[in-house]
Amino acid sequence: MTDTTGRNSGTAGPGSGTTGRSGRGRGRPRREEAGDTRDRILTAAREEFSERGYEKTSVRGIAKAAGVDSALVHHYFGTKEQVFEAAIEVAFAPALSASHMIADAPLEGVGERLTRFFFGIWENPTTRTPLLAIVRSAVNNDTAAAVFRRLVASQLLRRLAGRLEQPDAELTAELAAAQLVGCAMLRYVIRLEPLASADVEQIIARVAPAVQRHLAGP
Repeated sequence: MTDTTGRNSGTAGPGSGTTGRSGRGRGRPRREEAGDTRDRILTAAREEFSERGYEKTSVRGIAKAAGVDSALVHHYFGTKEQVFEAAIEVAFAPALSASHMIADAPLEGVGERLTRFFFGIWENPTTRTPLLAIVRSAVNNDTAAAVFRRLVASQLLRRLAGRLEQPDAELTAELAAAQLVGCAMLRYVIRLEPLASADVEQIIARVAPAVQRHLAGP
């Protein structure tokens, strides 16, 4: 009986272990599925904001486009404003990374490096499309504009300003950004000619010196 009990106990042990492994196996796909759902919502949000603008986009519309319930959108992101901010962070990430370009690099030639990097993002259709959606929403809606300003100020301009050894570093960084953003608005959003059709190398050659003067002097 003792041996039989021992064997039964031994049988129960592996059975319990199998259940534990099965439980862990089931848990992992759930985490992966959650990540997929979140990404799907973000993709749908960018498309909705792009097609409809901030005002006409709703959480319900984003949920429908993503194939999920509205409650899931609120669960992962919260309000529409928070969804918009999350969508901006993902889509604007390449541009925001520009601040790292001068973190440890000399300021000599920074105007050309930053300008080339910036226009490289806009010239690439993959990164340009979501950027257009964000900028258009920010231009047409005060709430979207506030989110856009907060993100750009905290993750790009202040980082650039922190690299500058000037008493008015924040203003200097904003003026440099104005050169780049202004050109991008006219070329890619408003499509003002002849700027919209000009060769990008010609634009970089003429804008870079202005950015350089702002950030590092003549």
